[in-house]
Amino acid sequence: MNTFQLSCFLAVAETLNFARAAEQLHVTQPAVTQQIHSLEKELGVTLFHRTTRIVRITGEGLAFLGDARRMVDISVQAKKRFEHPGQEAIRTLSVGCHGYAQLFLLSPLFRRLAQQYPDLHPNLRTVPFQHLYRMLDEGEVDLVLAFRQAEIPRGTQSVYRELCRVPMVCICAENHPLAAKKCLAPEDLAPHRLVLLDPARARLEAAQMQGQLIGDRGPAQLYFCESAEAAVVLVEAGFGVSVLPDMFIPPTALLMRIPLEGAEAVSFGVYYKAKALQSDPALKSLVHMLREEHWPREQLRGKE
Repeated sequence: MNTFQLSCFLAVAETLNFARAAEQLHVTQPAVTQQIHSLEKELGVTLFHRTTRIVRITGEGLAFLGDARRMVDISVQAKKRFEHPGQEAIRTLSVGCHGYAQLFLLSPLFRRLAQQYPDLHPNLRTVPFQHLYRMLDEGEVDLVLAFRQAEIPRGTQSVYRELCRVPMVCICAENHPLAAKKCLAPEDLAPHRLVLLDPARARLEAAQMQGQLIGDRGPAQLYFCESAEAAVVLVEAGFGVSVLPDMFIPPTALLMRIPLEGAEAVSFGVYYKAKALQSDPALKSLVHMLREEHWPREQLRGKE
């Protein structure tokens, strides 16, 4: 495979239209089609389902998307590295988070890190939790800031260090009937509509809690969201209540945070490769800053 094939694949994946992809790349549509066919033949999979009306990326295409982006990025970076031979080298550091709520926590830390390493070039990524360990093992990211997933699979190179424990809270709009409560039991939520995370995207503990809360509610009483940010928007708009880790909730949101009885705090921390930590001083400095940070609404500090 070559970078032109990968560029064609990425353009089609972005536009879901072969003609628009060709325009974006300044080539003909048959050229794009030929490159996609060649790439599919080499990989032995179908990357797109195509009809006369629509183009849809397949599961195999989605799995290949991150690899294709990484290969193109590496190719571009390699070319730029030698455009100006006398130019000062750059220090890359790739950090992933599961959502934008965690990404926003990094601003003050990167400000300090940039003073320590003036050549630093951060690369910030949102990382699907199901691909977390693979992305770390393959070097696609150097560190992931996330809520703890299941036990680390055997054979992977990543380690997890807890930074704090975050309480689960019920959130509702300021004018909601539950807004005046100081604490809630799960049965208090029974009469109210629920805003939930898609079970496929929720952590195990959150998915189990959601299953208990759903009870015998019908579809009209449930709103499923692909992200915590989307859930916050619907709750603030008055569509219902939700139960989320407190760290997901923007401080500017016009919401009430109410403790939920029986809800255990969830572990929040960092994943990284131990070998990389020893060989990359910028990564080591960032992990140290993360573990020293006073995290919002924390219950337990990570220990050295």
